[in-house]
Amino acid sequence: MAPGLRQFTERRGDGAGQPVIDTENGEELMLVCREVSIVIGNGSPESPGTLYISTKKVVWLSDVDRTKGYAVDFLSISLHAVSRDPEAYPSPCIYTQIETVEDENESEGSDSECSDALDLSKVTEMRLVPSDPSQLDTLFQVFCECAELNPEPVEDNEEEHNWIFSADQLADETAEAEDSEWNFSQNPTSSIGHSNGDHDLARTVLELQINDHRFEDAEEMEHEHEHESEGRH
Repeated sequence: MAPGLRQFTERRGDGAGQPVIDTENGEELMLVCREVSIVIGNGSPESPGTLYISTKKVVWLSDVDRTKGYAVDFLSISLHAVSRDPEAYPSPCIYTQIETVEDENESEGSDSECSDALDLSKVTEMRLVPSDPSQLDTLFQVFCECAELNPEPVEDNEEEHNWIFSADQLADETAEAEDSEWNFSQNPTSSIGHSNGDHDLARTVLELQINDHRFEDAEEMEHEHEHESEGRH
C-alpha cells in the first residue's frame, strides 16, 4: 500500500523551484496550478503555494518556504471530489480522502496522539483550495485521468476479491464441490456476477443456473409422460 500523505522537499531550480519527479520510470507532469492553499485534516489552510499533479502523485509546494511541501501518491487517494457546498467547507475546493496504514502496535492513549506534531501518516483528509474557483473542473478532470493511470494492484492473496465471474469460471469454482453435468454458457466475456471476495455469491449464481436446468428437464419429462399417456389411449 502507498504510504499516504508525506513531507516532500525534493525541489529543483531556483526560487520556489519545482518538484523532482521520476522521469526515468515514466512519470510525467500533467498540470501546474498556482495560488492553491492546502488544508490537512481539520487544520487551517496553509499560505497559497503551487500544486503539481503528475501521473503518479499530487505535490503541493510552499512558495515562501522551500522546506515545506507535501505529496501523496494516487494509489493512496481513495476518493476525490469537487466541493462547492459552504456547509461542508467555506471555500470551493478539491476534497480528497487518503488511505493510511494503521499501526496496530499503537495504543489509543499513546504519547503520539498527545503530541502537537502532526503525524502525516494518519491524515485521512486533504483539501486543495485554488484562489480561482473556476480551476476546480480542470483539477478534477486531471485527478480523474491520473487516478485511472494508477489502478490498485491486486496481490496474490487478494485474488479472491473483486472478481467478475463468467459462466466457465463459475463451473471451475465449484468443480470439486459439485459433480454435475449441467452445461453453462461458453462465452468467457459474459459476466454474470460480481463477488467482492464473497464466494457464496458465485455458488448461489451457480445453484440458480443448476436449478433452472432442473426445472427445464422436469418440464421435458412431464411432456414426455403426457405424450406416452396419449399414445396409450
